[in-house]
Amino acid sequence: MLHIYIDGDACPVKDETYKVAQRYGLNVTLVANSFMRVPSGSWFKFQVVEDGPDAADDWIAENAAKDDIVVTGDFPLAARCLDNEARVIGHKGRAFTEDNIADALASRHLLTMLRDQGEMTKGPPPFTPKDRSKFLQRLDQTVNEIKRDCD
Repeated sequence: MLHIYIDGDACPVKDETYKVAQRYGLNVTLVANSFMRVPSGSWFKFQVVEDGPDAADDWIAENAAKDDIVVTGDFPLAARCLDNEARVIGHKGRAFTEDNIADALASRHLLTMLRDQGEMTKGPPPFTPKDRSKFLQRLDQTVNEIKRDCD
């Protein structure tokens, strides 16, 4: 059954994900390194993992399966989940796919190298209401695609 996993520590679209999940009757697991305020209900699970740089990513990658949805802005985690045939959506509504994940990883690597060499690079642009809207649209579209493919 379709399940949504949220990489929760820095996710700006948790509330939006909860609303969509409730509308479709889907289960959600929020994975984080620390406690935070979360909804209650049988549809929701809060998984607190050890404190560590990749603990939440490892847990999600080990549990996300074919046709689950993973919400993350982390490119390496997105690649790992795609290997499990999960669908992956970034916070700004970008669907990560086998066709675009290699470019995303390469860009991330290049920017890391430039920063390590002392080059000043800009951080990501601020999260906007338009980004939130794109995310909601993509999440709704992805849920419907999976439901249609499973019928």
